[in-house]
Amino acid sequence: MNEPTLNSPLPMTDEFSQYFWEGAKKGKLFIQRCNQCDQTQFYPRPFCKHCLATEPEWIEAKGTGKLHTFSVVRRTSDPRFVDKLPYVQAVVELDEGVRMTTNIVNSDVENLRCDMPVHVVFEDIGRDFMLPQFATVKR
Repeated sequence: MNEPTLNSPLPMTDEFSQYFWEGAKKGKLFIQRCNQCDQTQFYPRPFCKHCLATEPEWIEAKGTGKLHTFSVVRRTSDPRFVDKLPYVQAVVELDEGVRMTTNIVNSDVENLRCDMPVHVVFEDIGRDFMLPQFATVKR
């Protein structure tokens, strides 16, 4: 794969998130669902955060949801992100009910509003990583 387009920090992976990152490489967004209480969760864990049952299963999320909250970052002291300014740090609520911290990309920053529909897009950040981010749904 290509090297990152900027000196991006790479995600930290562990045994619990490996399935998530493997899916992202294939352009798929995975979350976990409990086999006992049927609740969904994100970030990956070895147990259900709702009922503490062990070994939740992985399911493919639709990749759609709404913009829960966001902040437009216009200045940064971190040189790895200067090329991205302005960028949008956000929390997206997926249709499955979980919330993810992410970035909003390929969208008009000035027209962002909470509850706008969004969909997942994947960015190749190099070193065999595809980063799930979200864009607003064009109407």
